Amino acid sequence: QGPELCLYTLGNLVVESEAVRKQLLPQGIIPVLASCIQSPHEAVLEGLGYVLSQLLQAKEAPTEIIPLVLDSVLPQHMLRLVCSGLKSGTGAAVEFAWCLHYIVCSHTANAALIALGAVPALSSLLCDIASEISQSFSEGLELLTCPVLRCLGNLLAEETGCEAQIQDERLLAALFTVMQCYLQKHPFIVPEGLWLLNNLTADDPFFCFALLSLDLLPALLQLLPCSQAASVLVLTVLCNVAEKGPAYCQQLHQRAALPLLLGPLALPDPEVVGQCLELLHLLFLHCPQAAVDFVGQGGPQTLKQHQSTPELQERVQALLDMALQPPGASIFSSSPAASSAFS
Repeated sequence: QGPELCLYTLGNLVVESEAVRKQLLPQGIIPVLASCIQSPHEAVLEGLGYVLSQLLQAKEAPTEIIPLVLDSVLPQHMLRLVCSGLKSGTGAAVEFAWCLHYIVCSHTANAALIALGAVPALSSLLCDIASEISQSFSEGLELLTCPVLRCLGNLLAEETGCEAQIQDERLLAALFTVMQCYLQKHPFIVPEGLWLLNNLTADDPFFCFALLSLDLLPALLQLLPCSQAASVLVLTVLCNVAEKGPAYCQQLHQRAALPLLLGPLALPDPEVVGQCLELLHLLFLHCPQAAVDFVGQGGPQTLKQHQSTPELQERVQALLDMALQPPGASIFSSSPAASSAFS
């Protein structure tokens, strides 16, 4: 127990004292940790991951610690250990997955991680996790799933163009498997998965098309009532799809997205309602029949509940103008108020 006990003690010292960190860096703690990461002992690796995760959360990490980590062999070995976590023990994989997450959140090293193949490697791992938990529920695997989802989601949020590295429908199917398997026992995974889905669909029509062609829309809509965070993210993903134009909006309308929006639209939550308004605007703009059906389903009455909410009232009025314009009028020639409210 000697080496791992030393590592955990070191980790506890590091987290408590900036002075200790300042002393350890010039003494070569990063090269020492880099030599330890090739240890065959799971307990040593787990302790090493703990020390690194504490160092990488320090306020000076982006400028003083992460550059040293990047100059070492640590990143490629961390990625290797995370991605082999299903075959070996998951304890070290969890620690190193959080280490990768802290590096990604620093916004200083994403190009380096992408160059190492982090995006396809983590995507492949997510597919393996989905396969594992769909066959037999593996308690504890959610602890690895969470940082993996965060790493992927945040790497994609950087607009680095790495979506092209993972244009694979299997990733989308795996993501929905993970969210559905964890929905009851570990619901905190759902917003993490939706954040990744949002970043997959934000710019790339490939994943928007795959979402519809794989018939995953019903599964996505079922996640609407999970939580406030989930509702906002589901609606944001739907906006990403609707922004791709008329064909996508028609698909959303044909697959009964509209009736399911009336529930969130009636909530007293300005953020959820705001995303509903954005989605309805896109649907009305690109699929005029959606506006007609919205009126027929009593949508304007629900909208009017928010006319007195200051941050929503202008957009509510613009949407009412779009929905209630005379039959035969072009939905594209909406009033200047309607255009400016959503510009």
